[in-house]
Amino acid sequence: MMHRKTISVISYITIIGWIIAYREYEKGAKSSLAKFHLEQSFGLAVIVVVSNIIMMIPVFFDSFFILLLIINNMGLVILWITGLISAYHGVRLPLPFIGFYFKDKFRFIQ
Repeated sequence: MMHRKTISVISYITIIGWIIAYREYEKGAKSSLAKFHLEQSFGLAVIVVVSNIIMMIPVFFDSFFILLLIINNMGLVILWITGLISAYHGVRLPLPFIGFYFKDKFRFIQ
């Protein structure tokens, strides 16, 4: 069984990492730290997918919008690194600007 800090870190590493962390969490490695980071990383993944879909639409009309897409993704990478560092240190630090939206929002993570 994985340690709660390990689950927290793995949850930020790709969708496969999130699934592995979630399965370990469900198997009995439940802790408030792991739950917190599963919620944060899942919320960040949703934001990444939705914002990239929305940002790709204008790119089809004008290549200038590629710059906005790159800036958006750089910001998301900074948020991802922030979450990863928080998980590594074993603290419950919400992601800047968006993290508080994810607290207890995903009911399937119990």
